[in-house]
Amino acid sequence: MILLASCIALVLAAISAALFVKNLRLYVPLHRNQTGIPDLAVSVLIPARNESENIAAVIQSVLNNKDASFEVIVADDHSDDGTAAIVQSFAARDGRVRLISTPALPSGWNGKQHACYYLAKAAANPLLCFIDADVRLSSDSIVKITQSMTASDAALISGIPFQKTETWLEKLLIPLIHFVLLGYLPIDRMRSTTDPAFAAGCGQLLVARKHAYEASGGHAAIRYTMHDGIKLPAAFRKARFKTDLFDATQIASVRMYSGASQVWQGLSKNATEGMATPKLLPIFTVLLFGGHVLPFLALPFAVAHRHLAATALASAAIALSYVPRIEGAIRFRQSMASAFLHPFGILTLLAIQWTALTKKSLGMSPSWRGRSYSQTASNDPRSESSLVASGTTGH
Repeated sequence: MILLASCIALVLAAISAALFVKNLRLYVPLHRNQTGIPDLAVSVLIPARNESENIAAVIQSVLNNKDASFEVIVADDHSDDGTAAIVQSFAARDGRVRLISTPALPSGWNGKQHACYYLAKAAANPLLCFIDADVRLSSDSIVKITQSMTASDAALISGIPFQKTETWLEKLLIPLIHFVLLGYLPIDRMRSTTDPAFAAGCGQLLVARKHAYEASGGHAAIRYTMHDGIKLPAAFRKARFKTDLFDATQIASVRMYSGASQVWQGLSKNATEGMATPKLLPIFTVLLFGGHVLPFLALPFAVAHRHLAATALASAAIALSYVPRIEGAIRFRQSMASAFLHPFGILTLLAIQWTALTKKSLGMSPSWRGRSYSQTASNDPRSESSLVASGTTGH
């Protein structure tokens, strides 16, 4: 039995390690072409609900960009803090900044998708760049985005920004976003098809061509979801538009959640639209537990029973389990301590997913930003989750 367990662990660890290493060569940063400045103009669109602590910094980070044509539109989503006043102060000083207010949230709509829908309607430029209020763009981000979209045939591109982590649960769990995405999504297959099953993205940073956004239905097509990072690319792909991924570590940064409570709640809120479905979660539990927890359990048993073959296999599985985490820690500037605590991170991630699925089965509704959302929304028949969309790439 211990030999079989060690064999299974080795195979499962090898699958994610091999795909992660392969994907690292395909998941590349955007590069600036110094020979010319693209003609494409960008509308940077920021949904904001009670973001007085973030909104000034994100607007300023956009305005710091050079050599690109852009506007900044902020949608105040019924904030009861000073968000709108701060945006208005920027607009008074810089004509590129605009503030809009969203109407009352209709039934069946998620608040962020509703705000993004009105942002897109207000946008004047052919490229739409949706960013969250806690994202900070680098000063060359917009020119890199426009040059990339000029050269690309993709209608939507998305990338995971550099993830700032401070507390222990942030460090333990947030790096798993890259691990799950690159360890289980075949990027080359994604690029060769428009199949929605390979939809992937990060809701913190999404760039879309406006004509394709309108043709695919945009945020109106995903009004029910809390998981725009997966659902918006899926809507584009259903409309036969290509989507792509890039490494956004160099052009954007974000602190996704502050503290353990926010991490748990944030990763739970859209879990049942990603990994935590009755069909997918058992599969991912086998893949993640079998490849990244089982080896650490099998090794001491193999050693205790002096089973040399099982010891060797379990040791190899542990080494392969660490490959993507160490590679990811180096490439994406993640916590190395988190990498070495990898099995505990996997167990915690699975606990979040199973808790979210259990709550959904009991009819308990997720909440975010002071709003509670009906579970029936995520059961929309149009909802198709990517097999690799762990529920960690939304925001």
